[in-house]
Amino acid sequence: MKLVTIVGARPQFVKAQPVCRAIAEYNQLPLGNDARIHEVLVHTGQHYDYEMSQAFFESLQLPTPAYHLGVGSGSHGWQTGEILRMVEEVLDREKPDAVIVFGDTNSTLAGALAAAKLHIPVAHVEAGLRSFNRRMPEELNRILTDHISTLLFAPTETAVQNLRAEGITRGVYLVGDVMHEAAMEHVRIATRKSTILKRLGLEPRAYSLATVHRAENTDTCECLRSIVEAFLEIGQKEVIVWPVHPRTRKNLKEFRLDEICKGHSSPRMLSPVSYLDMLQLEGSARIILTDSGGVQKESRWFHVPCVTLRRETEWIETVEEGWNRLAGNRKESIVEAFACAMRTDPDVLPRNGQRSQAAATIVNALAGHAQDLE
Repeated sequence: MKLVTIVGARPQFVKAQPVCRAIAEYNQLPLGNDARIHEVLVHTGQHYDYEMSQAFFESLQLPTPAYHLGVGSGSHGWQTGEILRMVEEVLDREKPDAVIVFGDTNSTLAGALAAAKLHIPVAHVEAGLRSFNRRMPEELNRILTDHISTLLFAPTETAVQNLRAEGITRGVYLVGDVMHEAAMEHVRIATRKSTILKRLGLEPRAYSLATVHRAENTDTCECLRSIVEAFLEIGQKEVIVWPVHPRTRKNLKEFRLDEICKGHSSPRMLSPVSYLDMLQLEGSARIILTDSGGVQKESRWFHVPCVTLRRETEWIETVEEGWNRLAGNRKESIVEAFACAMRTDPDVLPRNGQRSQAAATIVNALAGHAQDLE
């Protein structure tokens, strides 16, 4: 079975790592050559900054991509179209039995569309997630990808129910979360190898961590200003460490918001950090402020209260269990949610167990469907 795996953005590198490893482990079983999975890794280049791309391949020990498309940044329509065009060329050349995509980025949708138009089965990892906000590009990418996929690997029971509500019941598997596998494996490595706390002069639980990257928060001056002003107010009493996404940094400069941060010791604005350093920062933080779905999950797994800079989340379990507060992007609501999070005792919140065999379950399902997919 030949499988083309498509990645392009930082979260997808993390999600792909356990699956790539599970494929390698599957191929070590006493199988005939015809039963083995030949994986072709394609990197679209949606994220291309070293710390957002190559550094992740190195720290995750991902195999070198067979194809690096180098699409770069651009508008959603242009980027999706370029990835679709270039992935189609790869698929025409490789003629795989199936294509696997991850998450909800433009690379996800474009890869799935290219495969579907060539009548190649699509396997979607992290299927069924819904924020129910169709103004988010990610929500549209999720929905469209799910509706053209043959195999849908859902991380939660809620995701399965979302698919059922949309009439999707065939090919759906509840597998657990591949990001959990990656995070739990690499946080142990980070504890041994990361020196980020020492380099920044930080003590565990003596700072908060922030990440901001979504278009709804960064592409308008009003929203980004509200978030920055909230960080400045919180920063009067709490050290905030903020690894700044390249697009966010660009907009901070364009809107001249970087100037209002000058002279303030908090937030401490950093360049993007490696995966191991990010895990160490997350696990040692007192509070996390983020608009990232992945970071919301990791905060829960690491037992760190989270303030989400959005009005909704596709990871509703984090809210229902008390780990996460939805604050939106208004200054007042962010400051209030942060104050509530500071009063939270993490020891009284539920420690939800996670399935840790998601990647192996996915690979076994792919292998089990090999004849049907070909």
